[in-house]
Amino acid sequence: MKESPQKESVAEKTRGYIDAHPSVKDCMAKDLINYSSLARLIMKDLDIKNEEAVMIACRRYAQKLSKKDHEGDILAVLADSRLEVKTKICIITASNDWTVLQRLERIFAKLINQKALMQIIQGAQAITIIADEKLRNDIVNEVGETNVLKVREDLVEITVKSPQKIGETSGVFSYLSSNLSEQGVNMVETVSCYTDTIFIIREKDMIQAYSLLSSLLESAERTLDIGH
Repeated sequence: MKESPQKESVAEKTRGYIDAHPSVKDCMAKDLINYSSLARLIMKDLDIKNEEAVMIACRRYAQKLSKKDHEGDILAVLADSRLEVKTKICIITASNDWTVLQRLERIFAKLINQKALMQIIQGAQAITIIADEKLRNDIVNEVGETNVLKVREDLVEITVKSPQKIGETSGVFSYLSSNLSEQGVNMVETVSCYTDTIFIIREKDMIQAYSLLSSLLESAERTLDIGH
């Protein structure tokens, strides 16, 4: 006989709601929240009737969050990060087929002694190839036009190069990408590779994106200097 699933408690529902709203969570960690208003909002959105239980859950979670300087960890990473820009980038989307991967391997062999960019991301439905525009024709010819689904050009790659501690610091990518999207910068592709956080954007957005990311890194550095 199957056991009936345990009903989620008010506290669990409340924590789940807060976790799903990063802006609320961040304000709670900084003690900038009106808990009565937050409790009423949670009750309305989750159809909970017990206001006292929600208030208690909010305050307990806030105490836990206040002990963690999560934003401080993110800023510490960004303060020690640097930007790198590559222009004239293209993205070629190809069919996810083993023959395509074999053909791309031949291109990699040719690039060993060249300082040319080419990155490959294999998804469930397609293979994304990020490369210098000068490699566009070679890649299309090698892969075969029938295997090419889409080609996008006039792109720029902005890389945030961070220290190794980014591997143990959650939220850095989200922090950067949310700031870019809030300012209307459309990210064509995003890639995270070891200590590099890579944003592929349209050429027309390059100045705005670079300026914004530079400001975030400089602000992080200033904030840590003031804290020390």
